[in-house]
Amino acid sequence: MKRSGDSEGEKRRKRRKLLQELGDQKIPFLGPSERGFQQLWDSSYSGLVLRRSCSLPAELHGRVQAALLTLRSKGCLLKDLVRVRDRDVFTAVSRALVGEPGHTYRYLDTRLFAIPWHSEDAEVKGLNCCDPDLRAACKALWELNTFFCSDVSDLKEGDRLTQCLKAEVEATQGKEGDTESKHSEDSKNSEGGDSESRQSEEGDTESKHSEEWDTESKHSEEGCAGSKQEGDWETESRHSSEEGESSQVKPGGASVSQQSEGKVPTWALKPITGTEADPVGLGARGKSAAKLKFSVSDDHIEDKEDQESVQGCSQPSPPQVCTGLDKFNVTLLNYMDPAAMSQLKEEPYYGMGKMAVGWHHDENLITHSPVAVYSYSCHDDKGGSGEGGSGQKACWRVGLKVAWDIHTPGLVLPLESGDCYYMRDDLNSTHQHCVLSGDNARFSSTHRMAECSRGTLTYIQSRCQEALSNLHTDPETGSHSLLALLPTTLQHCEEIHNEVEFEWLRQYWFQGQRYARFCSWWTRPMEQLEKDWRLMETMTMLFLASVEEEEGRAGEGRREMAETLLSALTDRHQQRQTWRDRCHSSLAQTLPPEEAPVDRPFWGTDDPNMPLPFDLADIINRVESLLWRM
Repeated sequence: MKRSGDSEGEKRRKRRKLLQELGDQKIPFLGPSERGFQQLWDSSYSGLVLRRSCSLPAELHGRVQAALLTLRSKGCLLKDLVRVRDRDVFTAVSRALVGEPGHTYRYLDTRLFAIPWHSEDAEVKGLNCCDPDLRAACKALWELNTFFCSDVSDLKEGDRLTQCLKAEVEATQGKEGDTESKHSEDSKNSEGGDSESRQSEEGDTESKHSEEWDTESKHSEEGCAGSKQEGDWETESRHSSEEGESSQVKPGGASVSQQSEGKVPTWALKPITGTEADPVGLGARGKSAAKLKFSVSDDHIEDKEDQESVQGCSQPSPPQVCTGLDKFNVTLLNYMDPAAMSQLKEEPYYGMGKMAVGWHHDENLITHSPVAVYSYSCHDDKGGSGEGGSGQKACWRVGLKVAWDIHTPGLVLPLESGDCYYMRDDLNSTHQHCVLSGDNARFSSTHRMAECSRGTLTYIQSRCQEALSNLHTDPETGSHSLLALLPTTLQHCEEIHNEVEFEWLRQYWFQGQRYARFCSWWTRPMEQLEKDWRLMETMTMLFLASVEEEEGRAGEGRREMAETLLSALTDRHQQRQTWRDRCHSSLAQTLPPEEAPVDRPFWGTDDPNMPLPFDLADIINRVESLLWRM
């Protein structure tokens, strides 16, 4: 669903008003060494939880970090070619999706197809779709995911989270005295009033001098690098899926050589007790008045509209809401080397520093579900371990702000290598976060409850069965006929036809098939989807023949059939041309052959039993002519 021109105009009006209100000033922000940091965290960022590296089992660190390096060395982490304002751009970060078998994750008109993590169940089922090293790496990420699922659930049960970092911050402040940052004078005026901070009713934070930056930063916000685009910053900032910040490697950190294939260790499911050194929770459980106000902003209403439309389905289902029983079903892996990135932008509204990824909400998640992020940094673009001298390296940081608010100070949290953080409750929907670049390269594993009601293989297979249930095949002759010719049946079948083609097959052959050289899990399912799609092509021609054969008969039902068919075919023709243009774009042609988009199966094949698609332009002309004669 594209935003209307009126909606874009309203965004620009809101931005102008915010610019006037902000003027030349920077919005204050606080870090751990500054007064009021913990109070700000408690009152306005209570959904953020930090787990220090030292509080995770060393064996878990070793297995996960080895897994990330394995995926990097095998070339599994690739830049995505995503769609921003009707233009393709490459993501600045390299990514891969690992998760439940048959799951996908969709962002920026791009569907990622998960490499299955090889849990014990997967091994029992004999899913040997990857080589042993890759299976071991995926299983290690599944173990981390299991740990996060248990840990997040435990963390929701009490107030033991509120103590560790307070002591840490107090100790830091005791050492540094009354040291203030360049923002502290501004932030003093905000201390003590965070829970009462006023929400701007007009839009997201903006900066007077950021107009030119806005046109470029959208790609950074999506983790993209590319040319300037038209439009405003906050319109696109919601669509980035990049988070998971990393930092410097701690000297004497966990070894990354462990790669056992055994069962999940007992530490993976161990609940946290109040006596453990550092669950490092931050923030009170109570929801502040400010957070309650932000939960009904126009920004979040539009997010819901985006998520409903993002699957391209004819029957949108109600959004899923996290019940506390859900589990993380995918992890989006990210790798970024600042030394290899050009045009890192300064964070424009608070002055927080260089941004690797701009302000955004994570999208396509179950409503109010948590996000868990594991950060790991290294020294070089080969993913080499960072040992020695890391104390001189600037660490990675995560920045947070309240969405649609220029009055509540921002929050900056430094991250050491191996640190984890959780965004719980409604933090992702009411706040935005960014990634502030460190000096070292870094990986992140960002675990989430993807909203997969229309994003699993099981789902799309069931949709194919719905459509093909209207097709009868003669067992002797192999000829096809339709069981029902109602306009509603035609519309339902053609909507499924378009969904299979544009949300699955086109997406897979545009980018998803590049993972086939690492993992064969999706190969056979996609071949079967192709066969189902071709039967739907046959159904389209049978619908058309039925309408044309009754040309001598008048009737409202026949006209409705023709109009329904024309609408579906016109949409299909336009989308096919868009995908063909994308496959042959100059940007797509820069990819190596093993990663380049493929036209198959819609514009040609060497298999004589797989005919070319019907000429849609010709069919549309026939239907239009038929309607004109009615």
